[in-house]
Amino acid sequence: MTGEAFVPKPSGKVRWIVCALLFAAVVLSYVDRLVLPTLKPDLQARYGWTESGYANLAIWFQAGYGIAYVIFGRIIDRIGARAGYALAVGIWTIGHVSHVFFTSTAGMLIARIPLAIGEAGTFPAAIAATNEWFPKRERALAIGIFNAGSNVGAILTPLIVPIIAVTMGWRWAFILTGLLTVFWLAAWLGFYRRPREKKSLSAEELAWIEAEPAEPQRPVKWATLFRYRQTWAYISARFLIDPVWWTFLFWLPDFFNKQYGVKMLDFGPPLIAVYLLADVGSVGGGWLSSRLIGKGQSVNRARKTAMFCAALCAVPIAFAAQAPSMWIAVLLIGLACAGHQGFSANVYALPGDLFPRWMAGSVIGLGGLSGAIGGMLMAKYAGMILETVGSFQPIFIVAACAYLVALLVVHLIVPRYDAARIPEAI
Repeated sequence: MTGEAFVPKPSGKVRWIVCALLFAAVVLSYVDRLVLPTLKPDLQARYGWTESGYANLAIWFQAGYGIAYVIFGRIIDRIGARAGYALAVGIWTIGHVSHVFFTSTAGMLIARIPLAIGEAGTFPAAIAATNEWFPKRERALAIGIFNAGSNVGAILTPLIVPIIAVTMGWRWAFILTGLLTVFWLAAWLGFYRRPREKKSLSAEELAWIEAEPAEPQRPVKWATLFRYRQTWAYISARFLIDPVWWTFLFWLPDFFNKQYGVKMLDFGPPLIAVYLLADVGSVGGGWLSSRLIGKGQSVNRARKTAMFCAALCAVPIAFAAQAPSMWIAVLLIGLACAGHQGFSANVYALPGDLFPRWMAGSVIGLGGLSGAIGGMLMAKYAGMILETVGSFQPIFIVAACAYLVALLVVHLIVPRYDAARIPEAI
């Protein structure tokens, strides 16, 4: 039995304040990311955008995001979560606000790339901070909570962006939402420190956080990462599930507009319902595996049980395009979004579970690149389907199958979910 079992759970809550800051950052990143998709039907009609032109925006955003995700994984391994997150937020805010200078899809790419580069640092930095501040038994729950920020951001965007766009003009939607990240950055730099550097942290909470022994930071070569099947399990899962989420983000407003005639000011109710369900899945997926681990189940069984339950939630989306009413479609899509978030909360925990902390950021970076490549392929597929078939049905069928396939792949690669055996010298 490890020393972790003898450490009593502390009364201190500083680690949960850290989690709240991470949650807020994810909220803001998704607000900034979703301003353009929310405005898409209006801007498409106003400036004559084509479906393939918009698909190219999604493709190049994901290309920049994926490449930068790898780079940020390495950067954060070297400079830490505090400085790494600050750098990411600064870059993405500049890109986000610069959307105001363009009206064509080609021009929007100029702004979209720095937004993608900065936002790529969000999850590597957040997971690095989680690994610093949470023991393994709480990590998936913490990830599930801050990952739920993506859904809150997706809920807030259709509420605030259409009102700003209608009353002040679409450019102000980018300016005012961009200012919010400046306030977050000040709070982050003022509050966040590593646990041992945080003066307000009690000795009991520090002991709880450090119940698992931490290794000092060590350099790692790219080629080394690919030697481990645990790396392949993570990047394969991200390749399969990330494209589905990207599709929801980029095309859901368009789906409701085309399928049910929903206008920009009316996006709020269906999108809010979808992402509220996704929030339940995000927290529930992390809670379930953490609960099972707390009851004595192995990490292997707990994580995969949670992933299986989440994967089943996505299956009914195959019928969403033929739903007899908008609200039935909302229920089916929301259930799939809940499944995605519950599944991803446990997938995101894999690097922290199976790799030493000094190596996890680089593995996370590779997973982000893999997911972005999958997202680029899915965006190309979606644009082609919508221009030729004119239906979301084939897209939803892919979404329905992705999570069960991803779980099968993870299980085949790491059937025992055992940690990577890292030699002293690599």
